[in-house]
Amino acid sequence: MKKAIMTMFIICLILFFIFAIPIINNRMAKAIETKLRTTKLPSQTQIIDSISIAGKLVGNGNGMQYFGAILVKTELSEEELKEYYQEKAESEWEYLIEKQTSNKIEVIEHGDYVFRKVKGEKLQQCYIIYSWESPKNNLLNLDIRGH
Repeated sequence: MKKAIMTMFIICLILFFIFAIPIINNRMAKAIETKLRTTKLPSQTQIIDSISIAGKLVGNGNGMQYFGAILVKTELSEEELKEYYQEKAESEWEYLIEKQTSNKIEVIEHGDYVFRKVKGEKLQQCYIIYSWESPKNNLLNLDIRGH
């Protein structure tokens, strides 16, 4: 009887790692995207698309990273955008801004991620506004996508 209970416990634990941890990590990344989408935009700016990703996205080694981004079209300059979002950032990894000239997300090193609402056309007056986070709980690093 003890062996059956132990076997069931191990099976449940394995299922937890396979299903629950990736779902939790996806939700963490989605929360970053949601925060970006719900932050008040500067005038003359509109959101074109957004994305959230969980996995090993930049650098070497193991570990999960959470990424959220919005693609905006604006009449403002890059400096004006940076100034607007600088006061909203709570860390150096929030509200980062770069010029975006295609749908490919260049700030991610591992994988080919794109904004889907724009199809390969050359973008003008568009910027990516993005934020990064890492898990605060080491258990979440056990997601296979972080390796």
